[in-house]
Amino acid sequence: MIIKEKIATLIEGYLADNSLFLVDITISSENDIEIAIDSYDRVDIKNCADISRIVDAGLNREEEDFSLTVTSAGLDQPYKVFDQYKKSLGKEVVVVLKSGAKIVATLTRAFPDKIELTYSRQERVEGKKRRETVEIVETYNLCDIKSTKTQINFK
Repeated sequence: MIIKEKIATLIEGYLADNSLFLVDITISSENDIEIAIDSYDRVDIKNCADISRIVDAGLNREEEDFSLTVTSAGLDQPYKVFDQYKKSLGKEVVVVLKSGAKIVATLTRAFPDKIELTYSRQERVEGKKRRETVEIVETYNLCDIKSTKTQINFK
């Protein structure tokens, strides 16, 4: 049986040397291995090919047959590791809470256990006839969040 920790150990040096971080490793019951990586800068095809070669050389196909896919973490995929939150500081994100509420906001701060979001909304202000745009800053515990994704705008 192929173990995630073994794969993570095989590639940790390469990830560190190339300013990359591991997002996820999944291994199906048929030994289909998928490794998702990311970077604060960019991930290119060479990084994926290098990691594929490292894993292929580190695992024994004679003992266990496997297929291997190495990808960059997709923009449309939910965040899985803290580094993805840090990478998205100052960017617009879509957060879905476990309560079902959906928030589109700017990720202003990230901590290992919580995040801070900033967004604007129209509210009535006492003594004024018109609604005014008010900036809202809220903190959410990660344990209360179902998913967080990068907001993709086609403007």
